[in-house]
Amino acid sequence: MKSGPGSADSVVSGPEPADPVIPGAGPAPRPGERATVRLRDGGSEEPARYAPEWLQLREPADAAARAHDLLDPLRIRLANLPGRGGLVIHDVGCGTGSMGRWLAPRLDGAQHWILHDRDPYLLHFAAAASPRSAADGSRVTVETRRGDVARLTADALRGASLVTASALLDVLTQEEIETFADACSQAGCPALLTLSVAGRVELGPSDPMDEEIAEAFNAHQRRNGLLGPDAVTAACEAFSERGATVRIAPSPWRLGPDEAPLTAQWLRGWVGAAVEQRPGLKARAERYLRERLAACEAGELHVTVHHSDLLALSRPTGGAS
Repeated sequence: MKSGPGSADSVVSGPEPADPVIPGAGPAPRPGERATVRLRDGGSEEPARYAPEWLQLREPADAAARAHDLLDPLRIRLANLPGRGGLVIHDVGCGTGSMGRWLAPRLDGAQHWILHDRDPYLLHFAAAASPRSAADGSRVTVETRRGDVARLTADALRGASLVTASALLDVLTQEEIETFADACSQAGCPALLTLSVAGRVELGPSDPMDEEIAEAFNAHQRRNGLLGPDAVTAACEAFSERGATVRIAPSPWRLGPDEAPLTAQWLRGWVGAAVEQRPGLKARAERYLRERLAACEAGELHVTVHHSDLLALSRPTGGAS
């Protein structure tokens, strides 16, 4: 998984708003280890990966948020794949493997998951913690491929039944989304892309700074040509232009007192990214964050972080199996 708190690209590590910001996950600045995987060309400004602790912290909220309404059309498509001898699923930017743990037990049939990430520790964790059986008891196997994938080639997806990713689209550029859609279309495989930021956050009780922080955060998401909250629309258009049937469903985080540790960490990342984008907010944002964290600790804060899930059903080709 590439992105951080509600897909923020920075996380404040300590309890106080003045604490340093830990850079968030992003495409790897170095070449990958497989010729079939193309990574974004980047310089030293490319952000670092997220800590696995953050990915584990958000996993229950991710699982609760993912859109179940997209599963039935996906199951129908997978059940009708030509020459099916088991599913081959590529999980792009797999992180700790939360997508596989959520999806594999919800699909019938033997599955082979190919996990992509830049971090060998995360790959080891994802492989070790992967599910071993599908919904009908069929076997689930995994392999890992190192490389934090920004763009997949069609060659990398040869024989793929499905491509999955979580919190990926909003850290891609328009060009990368076009390339991603090209690869899936040429391979004739569907793509289930979950938990992309929608650019909307609701906090209760409300505060006059909520909207200002949200606008700064959204601007941070769009920096350096990244699409941020515009990514789902761009992906929908890219896949549709290539003949895919596209469905979009909401997948909001709904965070209350029971999710206080996640809410607190998300708040730090959300406000931290806003201040990074607009340093003039710093003094007022520190006050805002202190008050929000206090309300969170007291069990008085409720947050809805809106995301969208996208299912793109590309036209089957000889590349599907």
